[in-house]
Amino acid sequence: MTRVPPARRGVPPPAPDSSPPAPSRRVRVRVTGRVQGVGFRPFVFALARRLGLAGFVLNDSLGVLAEVEGEGVEEFLARLVADAPPLACVERLATEALPPTGESGFTIRASAGGGPPDAAVSPDAATCDACLAELFDPADRRYRYPFINCTGCGPRFTIVTAVPYDRPSTTMAAFTMCRACRAEYQDPGDRRFHAQPNACPDCGPRVRLVADRIPAGRRREAIAGGPRDAISAAAAAVRSGAILAVKGIGGFHLACRADDEAAVSALRARKHREDRPFAIMVGDLDAARALVELDGDEIRSRARPIVIAPRRGDVAPSVAPRSRELGVMLPYSPLHHLLLADAGVPLVMTSGNVSDEPIAFTDEDALRRLAGIADLFLLHDRPIRTRTDDSVLRGRRVVRRSRGFVPEPLPLPAAPALLATGAELKSTFTLARDGRAWVGHHIGDLRNVETLASFADGVEHFERLFAVAPQLIAHDMHPDYLSTSYALAREGEHVAVQHHHAHLAAALAEHGEPEALGAIFDGTGYGTDGTIWGGELLLGGPGGFTRAGHLRPVRMPGGESAIREPWRMACAWLAESGLETPPAWANVRRLAETGLASPVTTSMGRLFDAVAALCGLRETVTYEGQAAIELEAAADAHETAAYPLPVTEGAALVLDPRPAIAAIVDDLARGAGVALVSARFHNAVARATAAACREVGAPAVVLSGGVFQNALLLDRTTEALRPARVLTPVRLPCNDGGISYGQAAVAAALHGA
Repeated sequence: MTRVPPARRGVPPPAPDSSPPAPSRRVRVRVTGRVQGVGFRPFVFALARRLGLAGFVLNDSLGVLAEVEGEGVEEFLARLVADAPPLACVERLATEALPPTGESGFTIRASAGGGPPDAAVSPDAATCDACLAELFDPADRRYRYPFINCTGCGPRFTIVTAVPYDRPSTTMAAFTMCRACRAEYQDPGDRRFHAQPNACPDCGPRVRLVADRIPAGRRREAIAGGPRDAISAAAAAVRSGAILAVKGIGGFHLACRADDEAAVSALRARKHREDRPFAIMVGDLDAARALVELDGDEIRSRARPIVIAPRRGDVAPSVAPRSRELGVMLPYSPLHHLLLADAGVPLVMTSGNVSDEPIAFTDEDALRRLAGIADLFLLHDRPIRTRTDDSVLRGRRVVRRSRGFVPEPLPLPAAPALLATGAELKSTFTLARDGRAWVGHHIGDLRNVETLASFADGVEHFERLFAVAPQLIAHDMHPDYLSTSYALAREGEHVAVQHHHAHLAAALAEHGEPEALGAIFDGTGYGTDGTIWGGELLLGGPGGFTRAGHLRPVRMPGGESAIREPWRMACAWLAESGLETPPAWANVRRLAETGLASPVTTSMGRLFDAVAALCGLRETVTYEGQAAIELEAAADAHETAAYPLPVTEGAALVLDPRPAIAAIVDDLARGAGVALVSARFHNAVARATAAACREVGAPAVVLSGGVFQNALLLDRTTEALRPARVLTPVRLPCNDGGISYGQAAVAAALHGA
């Protein structure tokens, strides 16, 4: 019996509710966004049943379609967004009133085909806690099964071949589910309901270990046993010093012990990767915190990116030479979890390729291209549709946007369907239509036929997935880029976009801003005057810009040789400053003074190279940006003084580093340390940039371009600009990985619908 509380003194008891029940109504609901492959239909089913509603839900080419009927429709609509599954992202909810039919019960109908595809495809998601618990539970039927997943985790983008996202439209189509898996798949109350990669040891993909070269004494153990033993055998071989090729979600990794200098050095030699730091995968968050200082949760997000952070623990010296930071990530697939658990030590986990080539993503390709690098191959028979590198963050800022983030759409003003082909380094492409832009996964440096083929395949795949038939083709102004050649070979209206304008436009489009003053600093970009830009102050928006200022021009002795050999830029700046150069540099100085084979540049990246060379840090580089990275690493973050770097007025403002170069030479001659010199140089560039921006004046300032990956420079420049409003890329890299999105923004502005 329900006990009724007595009325408070002087307050009459409430009258019984005599309002009539809410009338029954029927509504058709169209949900668009990331709502396929994330458990949205079972969520809708459970919500409707809980509220006593009748109707149905299904997937189609546009997203999720539902019809609901009953008295709780309003509450259903409110909770449809507020309580959506963790991996879902509802972009739009459209409703249409329908006459009630008197239907009873709620069902999940088969997916509807037909119509142009418009459903969002989910990025790959790291293994969830529920699946991890089963993975390591000896009593579970999926114990140690390296392909465990559910609607809350697992591969998505890398296995999808078409939309709607159903099993026949994935690379799991060839695997027939067993009775137990089929029962889960068909049960709306199960978290594996319509989990398209659903599988188990009886019916799903399997791993196998292939041995090539194995350290003495380990061969029998490494190749013994069946699929369940392959991972433990691979881990045992790695513990003994072997280099392992691992087929993951988006392609192959090359792995070895991160605490074994001999193994890491061997991997460097075989991979032809002389200096660029390797990433490390660790088993859990505590292990990550033992190696690096983490100040956010990015490392354990669903994307599971590599996070570059200040180092605090020791690894083999060759993991990250001359760096104060380490790139660390957590396992994101069950196979990785098992490998790390069995190995018991942090592992180097680097892209499975030879330097400058795309990563391998098929078994045959890996066995062919990585045979000279790996001792063993941990393979599996679930095909990868799209090769996808790991994403990289530095702190909270995106350095490389790929697995775990792609293909999340970004907003873009409405325009005819378009393709933007990006630049040359850190290549991406962008496809856009109807106010949405899909920025492709990181392809790599577009400098060879293999990478171009991967680029073209990615474009074609996105065109099919998102039903984009480009009418506009945007590209970089540089005539010799492979991305430009690819664009010009495509039918459509071509739009050439200046490189640094694209950097500015990308940041503005991301933030929804119409215009700003952009300090766009990078290594190389083809300017509208035919010279090499790279230290630019651009005032404007996606529709156009004015070059309000730039770094003082200087010669690049030997052209591209000056990019690989920073001492040439040191020579050029010494000559430009009227200072002496070593006798051994006489020929290069002559090039700089005569202009022979020495194009003009305003590149801020080349200025950083020059200072690094003057400091004795780096005369030659083995990867793009190396000299500047090491100059930043050497800086004393507590130094507040700055070298003189005046801003002069003329037709455009000019940042003149010659006094700074002279002061650097004097300090070094007096025995000043590199830490002090580097810090004062960083402070000089930051303060000169802020002074120039104040001189121009603008409602907001964009800081972008690859040079602003330098966290010290970015922080000091932002501080010097206060109280101005500063915009930086957030969802995209500030380097050339964001160029294609900026090109798309420019094309959309010039040809808006």
